[in-house]
Amino acid sequence: MSRRATLDKTFTQADFDAFAALSGDDNPIHVDPDFSARTRFGRTVAHGALLCSVLRGLVEEIVPGGRQIRQSTMYPAPSPAGEALRFEAETTSETAGWITLALTVTRLADGEVTCRGETEVAPCR
Repeated sequence: MSRRATLDKTFTQADFDAFAALSGDDNPIHVDPDFSARTRFGRTVAHGALLCSVLRGLVEEIVPGGRQIRQSTMYPAPSPAGEALRFEAETTSETAGWITLALTVTRLADGEVTCRGETEVAPCR
């Protein structure tokens, strides 16, 4: 039986700045609107690790106390500040040893997937 968790969230520039301060990743594509305006994205975009942090929270809803074994993610499109995003985690398989979940972040305005991946989690015993 597939289990699923979703969350809609819109990050602000202040969120990107706070994550940069905590993580030490102050790449200008995330924190400098003037710099970012001159890039192909046209504005600041979310840190991949920030997106993964929200996805990890959804995994925790599905597998409380689970220990993450592996995660793989790709970022085919940007997640800009001020854009509504839908975060989704859904089980795709379960064995006695671990649970595999599909991870997706989608921009709600245009349906573009901005993050896609998979994680394996060992359930708490």
